[in-house]
Amino acid sequence: MSSEENHKEMKDLLKQAIPPAQDTELRRDLWPQMLRKLERQPAPALHVPWFDWALAAILCAVLVFFPGSIPALLYHL
Repeated sequence: MSSEENHKEMKDLLKQAIPPAQDTELRRDLWPQMLRKLERQPAPALHVPWFDWALAAILCAVLVFFPGSIPALLYHL
């Protein structure tokens, strides 16, 4: 059996196993509803979690007390 025959046989088996989807047309347009939802939500204020500030403080402390680690940090960026 050639690869093309295998491909055709697999395609036929898949067509038999998975019937075509029925009624795939949407009943209504969802875009206006999405626009209304986006307009209702206020723009989120910039909020940085406390652990991000803690990580930044730890990084600054490491860079101050161990300046030799700066090249290693830059290498990994």
